[in-house]
Amino acid sequence: MTAVHATCLVVATAGLLLRGPSGSGKSDLALRCIHDGSGRLVADDQVVVARTGAGTLQASAPAILAGRIEARGIGILTVDHAGPSRIDAIVDLVARDGVERLPHADHETLMGVVLPRYRLHAFDVSAAARLTLIARHCLAIQSGETDDGR
Repeated sequence: MTAVHATCLVVATAGLLLRGPSGSGKSDLALRCIHDGSGRLVADDQVVVARTGAGTLQASAPAILAGRIEARGIGILTVDHAGPSRIDAIVDLVARDGVERLPHADHETLMGVVLPRYRLHAFDVSAAARLTLIARHCLAIQSGETDDGR
């Protein structure tokens, strides 16, 4: 079990671990997904990641942060949140020029588990919609409906 500086959301039943430096838009993007109904918060700022016996990763919030999310310029808000959830993909939040137009499939091994990895610019207008597409793609891969060739 380890704590990761990240935000985790459940989108379309897929757990997405949003990573990036402070100010990269993790909480902002999560708030947009919560507000539009496409996502539920698992954890903001600190995510506890544990490997399960089934060879998957599970994310949860430290008890003191459960259901809390930072809204820059407003403060800490309390929101409805999901409990511990499986992590299905990593989404690294990067500068706009760090997002490839047509990326090749990318993966990262985290705590011995291979996860698909994506790169997004959190402040693009379509970023929340792209999270939904990523979540659906991950679920399709898991159900065998597609390969991971993007």
